[in-house]
Amino acid sequence: MTPHPPHGSHAPRGLGIDLTEFKNAWRIVVLATLGLAINSNSSMLYAYGAMMVPLQQTFDWARADLQSAVSFMFLGSVVASQIVGWLNMRFGMKRVTIISLCALSLSFIAMTRMGPSILTLYLSFFLMSMASMGTMHVTWTHLVNLWFEHNRGLALALVLSGTGLAAMLIPSAVSSVITRWNWQAAFWLLAALPVVLVLPLVLAWMKEPARAAVRVGGPQAPAAAPAAGVSLREGVRNPRFWLLNIALSMIVACVVTLVTNGVPLLRDKGLEAVDAARIFGSFGLSLILGRVVVGYLVDRLWAPGVAAVALSLPALGCLLLGTSGAGDTAWLVAGVMLVGIGAGAEFDLAAFLVSRYFGMRDYGRLFGIHLGLITLASTLAPWLFGQLYRSTGSYQATLMVCGPLFLAGGLALLALGRYPTFDRSATAAPTHSS
Repeated sequence: MTPHPPHGSHAPRGLGIDLTEFKNAWRIVVLATLGLAINSNSSMLYAYGAMMVPLQQTFDWARADLQSAVSFMFLGSVVASQIVGWLNMRFGMKRVTIISLCALSLSFIAMTRMGPSILTLYLSFFLMSMASMGTMHVTWTHLVNLWFEHNRGLALALVLSGTGLAAMLIPSAVSSVITRWNWQAAFWLLAALPVVLVLPLVLAWMKEPARAAVRVGGPQAPAAAPAAGVSLREGVRNPRFWLLNIALSMIVACVVTLVTNGVPLLRDKGLEAVDAARIFGSFGLSLILGRVVVGYLVDRLWAPGVAAVALSLPALGCLLLGTSGAGDTAWLVAGVMLVGIGAGAEFDLAAFLVSRYFGMRDYGRLFGIHLGLITLASTLAPWLFGQLYRSTGSYQATLMVCGPLFLAGGLALLALGRYPTFDRSATAAPTHSS
């Protein structure tokens, strides 16, 4: 599966879409979409804003301390992302994913018993992420990249829209069950999703294409031609790899901060919980829109250029959220949606850029490092911005910091340059396309 230059012979021609790959792998797209939606970094990330106030009222935990729990969730993801690539190669993606789905459900159930110390929340969030390692972006994007080449950007966009579904549906669903029952009911809802919604599809549909180089069926699996790309060592020694990591880490840190504090931010403006959750629900719709549009465009245009435009929109969103009041519903929705478009573009771009600039030879481990680094940024961001909120008492300073970081991260990707091309030889070095 050789990466192609932006105007190479393998690129989709015109504005049309070749549906052959989708006919062969539509089940993979559906499965990976739902798998990402129930991953702890999606489901809990978007549920937590609606849970924060009930937990604060139940246990009398400080808002800033509650925000720090997200750091422990992402700390678990940093550790998990460095392990799951090796586990997938050693035992097969399907087996690791099945175990993770069951473990994730059990971790949500265990969280109904936490308290009264906030340390139980922190420990639960860390263990939840570890349990969820087989449902992380590393697994789903790797699987999709193996099945798609010519429509890789669009396929990744559709799959990564699973987090948009989570953003659009989970906050309202969690608010509803908490209002009707209690905060424990929200964890029971989250626990049902992996085993009821995704596990049956994994058992029925999850497989890799015959041409994949990664061993998935044990020693008896037929040999395949090695995937093209750079080795792990070559990748980590490439300055462009670190440029990509740094730029997207800034973006992700701001996205996570605004997602986890979106509902509290709106409530601080005077909105009721249900109204705040409904307005923030537009984030999910725009996230899906951003991913699909950006995914379609990067198959046809130079991806860093698309990124520079798409990631400028959240900066405007921060401005609107900072200057609009409770009565300015339309502007608040617009601000949330602009942030959502940038958030949708980011993960789509990350998986696409790693595969195009470094190939599929060691994609799992290289993307695992990338995911670990951006997750580390996500781990630090809630704590840092929590301290900023503690010192200022409002979210204005947070918005003033995030806006420029969105701009800087998008523009930095322009320095990545042209896509390289790779030979299928395991020892071949990349060359720049002309």
